[in-house]
Amino acid sequence: MIERQSWFRELYRVLLFLAVSLTIGYLLGYPLESFAVGLAFVVSLWLHQLWRIQKWLTSTETEPPDSFGIWGIIYDRIYLLQRRNREARGRLQSALDYMQDSMASMRDGVIMLDNSAAIEWCNSATGKLLGLRFPEDSGQHVLNLIRLPEFHDYFSNNDYSRALQVSVTGAMERHLRFEITHFGDGNRLVFVRDVTATVRLEQVRRDFVGNVSHELRTPLTVIKGYLETLIGSGGGLDERYQQALRQMDQQASRMESLLKDLLWLSRIESMDKEEKSELIDVAGLLEELKEELQSNFPEREIRFELLCKNPVQGDYRELHSAVSNLVYNALKYSEGGSPVTVRWLETAGESRLEVEDQGIGIDAMHIPRLTERFYRVDESRSSQTGGTGLGLAIVKHVAVSHDAELRIDSTRGKGSTFSLIFPRTQLPETATGTLP
Repeated sequence: MIERQSWFRELYRVLLFLAVSLTIGYLLGYPLESFAVGLAFVVSLWLHQLWRIQKWLTSTETEPPDSFGIWGIIYDRIYLLQRRNREARGRLQSALDYMQDSMASMRDGVIMLDNSAAIEWCNSATGKLLGLRFPEDSGQHVLNLIRLPEFHDYFSNNDYSRALQVSVTGAMERHLRFEITHFGDGNRLVFVRDVTATVRLEQVRRDFVGNVSHELRTPLTVIKGYLETLIGSGGGLDERYQQALRQMDQQASRMESLLKDLLWLSRIESMDKEEKSELIDVAGLLEELKEELQSNFPEREIRFELLCKNPVQGDYRELHSAVSNLVYNALKYSEGGSPVTVRWLETAGESRLEVEDQGIGIDAMHIPRLTERFYRVDESRSSQTGGTGLGLAIVKHVAVSHDAELRIDSTRGKGSTFSLIFPRTQLPETATGTLP
C-alpha cells in the first residue's frame, strides 16, 4: 500500500512538472519546445538514478546512496534484499562449514563430487585411505586419482544400491568399503571405510569354524563307529543300555550332519568372491533332484513344474545344495498328505526357482532372521525334525555368491514359498527359452 502511494506521488510530481513546463511554454510562445525540455529533464533525472543504482550494485559499498521519492524507496528495498541475501548466505556458509568440520573429524573418508565427478572437497581421512589431498586435488576427476579397477566399474555403472568392498595390495593388504549417494543436481558423495579389521575377524571366525569342524570329524567318526558296533551286537545288553546307545547314536548322527553343514557353509563362504563361469542346466539339476527325492520320500507328493529352460552361470554343487535344502525344509515343515511344488520359470525377465509348501507357515516377525545360523523359530519343533539350523544360511550364501535374491513369502497356517531369483544379467541370451 505504501509503495503504491509512493508511485502515485511520483507520478503526480512528474505530471505536475510537465504541466508547469507546458504552462511556461504557452506564456513564452513555445509550448511544445518547453514540454520537450521538461520531458528530457525527467528522463535525464531517471537515467541518472539508474546509473547511481548500477554503480552502487557493482561497488563494494553496502550502504545505499541518499535519494528522494520513489528512488529512495527502491534503494531501501534493494538494500533490504541484499541484507537478507547476505544473512541467508551466512547461514548456509555456517551450515556448510559445520558439516565439513564434522566430516573432517571422521575416521572414514568423505569425498564431495560435482556433477562432472570432479572433487569439490574431501576430508583428511581420504589422504590416509586413498592418498587424496585437499585443496591440491580440488577439481581433479575422481577416477584419475582412485586407480582401482573395481571402483572404476562400480562408479561408472551408476548403480549404488550395494556397497563395494575391494582389497588394496601393498606393504599390508587392506580392505576398503565404498558407498556412494546422489545429492543436489547430479552431485555425489563418496564414503570410504577401512574394514580390514572386520574382514580379518570374519576370516578368523571362518577358519576357526572350518578347522574345528574338520578336527571333530575324526573323533566323531570313531565314536559313531563304536556305537554302531555296540548296537549291532547288543543282544546281551540290558534294554535300558540299548536305549541309551540308540539315543547316543542318534545324537552322534545329528552332530555329524551339523559338522557336514558347517564345513560346507565354510567352503561356500570362502568361495563367495570367486567368479561363477560354469553354465548350469537348472532344469536338468531339478530332474536329478526329482529322482533323489522319489527314492528318499516315496510316500510324499512332490510336484516339479519346469516352465523354462534358462541356464544359470554358477556352481552346480552349490545350487544343488541350496535347492535340496529348500525342498527338504518344505517336506519337514508340512504334513505328509500335503504336496510340495518346485517351479522353474521366467517372469519379467528374471529366472525364478520357487519351492512352495502348504505347511505350518512362519510368522512375519521371524522371516528377517530365518537365514541366520542356528536361528530357531520353535526350538521344540526343530529338535523333532532333526535340522541343524544351517540350511537357510547355506541357501542365503549360495544366493549371494550367484548374485541372486532369496525371497520368503509365508502365511501362518497356510504355507510358505521360498524363491531364488536370478537377474537377467546372469543369463546368456542365447540359452534362454520355454520348455515345450
